[in-house]
Amino acid sequence: MASRILVIEDNPVNLELMCCLLQAWQHEVLVARNGEEGLAMARSQRPDLVICDIQMPVLDGYAVARRLRADPALHDLPLVAVTAYAMVGDDEKALLAGFDVHVSKPIDPAGFMAAIEPLLPGGAGSPSPKQAVIEEAPTTIPPELQAPRRPCVVLTVDDGLRNIEYKRDLLTAAGYELLAAGGVTEALDLLARQPVDLVLSDVVMAEGGGHELLRRLRADPAHARLPFVFLTSSRRDGRSRATGLALGADDYLVRPLAALELLAHLRRVVERGHAAEGPAGPDG
Repeated sequence: MASRILVIEDNPVNLELMCCLLQAWQHEVLVARNGEEGLAMARSQRPDLVICDIQMPVLDGYAVARRLRADPALHDLPLVAVTAYAMVGDDEKALLAGFDVHVSKPIDPAGFMAAIEPLLPGGAGSPSPKQAVIEEAPTTIPPELQAPRRPCVVLTVDDGLRNIEYKRDLLTAAGYELLAAGGVTEALDLLARQPVDLVLSDVVMAEGGGHELLRRLRADPAHARLPFVFLTSSRRDGRSRATGLALGADDYLVRPLAALELLAHLRRVVERGHAAEGPAGPDG
């Protein structure tokens, strides 16, 4: 699937080579020739991925990565570092600055594309997160995988309509009551009006990401311990998972995922939440 990729590179020859490579793989390429220009373009254009040179004057790649990670609107943006003079410790330094991947020049085209594919929407051979359904909902659900009590309310946060429909069919069949929100603002508004037992959230959404939603919930005393599970098909990389768990997610699940396995994860999280702080429903 074609993606919008921002390349930040001050060397015109390297920039041209990178653009030719990405366009050969049918990606749309955005170009910035220094770090400041790259930050501005990332904020205005919202690319799917940023590829950034490390050695640049004025604002180097490390500074670009740190500023992007500190920006609430862009902290989830996948970042790839490239450097011409790799030395021992450069990989670790790049990861600590906030990059997901560090690649040394000269770049092997096939190897480089394989390295960045998992960071792109629908990467690693997976279907697009807004087009894929996990699987057909089972007609019979074992009692041990059904909602641990009634009512048991799950809020799903996802801007993919097919994904919401699938989860509504599956969770309703398992005895859950399902509420749906298409993004962060809608989810927060809904939670301010109605308590739920668990939030099941996508990671990448057009209107604010799942990491931002969780960060805001954990900062709110009313929702600091609300059970929260990520379910994603696009953010399969270790950094995204580690970020989600560090923010306080109870689980980080990657699609495709069998329906009964999803229900088993959700039941365990709900039961832990009830044991820790009592029922979160209206009569709790």
